[in-house]
Formats: sequence, C-alpha cells, structure tokens
Amino acid sequence: MKSGSRVMYGITMFLFIMVIIYTPATIFVKDDAWIYGIEWAGVVALTLATLLALMLAVYLQFTERRSDILPEDWEEAEIADKAGILGFFSPSSIWPVAMSGAILVLGLGIIYMHYWLIVLGAALLVYTTVRLSMQYGLPREKH
Repeated sequence: MKSGSRVMYGITMFLFIMVIIYTPATIFVKDDAWIYGIEWAGVVALTLATLLALMLAVYLQFTERRSDILPEDWEEAEIADKAGILGFFSPSSIWPVAMSGAILVLGLGIIYMHYWLIVLGAALLVYTTVRLSMQYGLPREKH
C-alpha cells in the first residue's frame, strides 16, 4: 500500500470514529424544544463523508497497485523526478481573458436570474473554451 491510499484510509478511520462518537453524543443533547433525539443531518453527513473517503481509498489502492513506484514512495527521489512534462502556455493568447469574460456574463445571469444572460454566457463559455483548446489545431485565419 502506498502513501495516497494510506492517507485516505486514515481519514476514513478518523471519520468513522467521529460517527461513533457523534451519534450517541447528539442523543443526549436537548434542542430548543427540550426534546432528546438524534441529530440526523450531522450523522448522515459524517456517514457519507466516511463512505466517500473509503471509496477514494479503495480506488487509490487499486490504481497504485497497478502503477510503478511513485517518487513520493521512493526515499532517494529528487524533486525533479515528480515534475513530469511541463505544459505549453501561449503568451499572446486572448482566449483566457475571453473565457473569464464569458464566466462573468454567465455568473451575472445566474445572480440576477436573467435566463437570456445565462444562455448567452453559457454559449460564450462553450465558444471560448473550444477556441482556447483548439487555437493551435484550427487553421489560421487569413488577414
């Protein structure tokens, strides 16, 4: 078992212990109506968080078993061993700024619940995302 799955199994055990402590602790606490009882929202949230952490731990264990040794599990590893391939970032691309503007239009549409603005912002966001993704794959425009 490698480090990622160990961390997630540790989080799972912590959350499981918290569910065991939290459930009986809420039974003996009076609420505003002076009624004893379990507090279901917290118990359900902690239980679902425990199951989610367990799901991630099992997934990491399965994937780490099939992968090579990772630099964080190797004692003699250098920082450069984890760096990998660095991406290419276009210094003169207009599309990240245009995408930010599209997200602004979409956000304003959601805030003020103007459906035409939501549709416009979503369409602009799809257009700018495609243009950003394909800026070097599409043929250049003739000037």
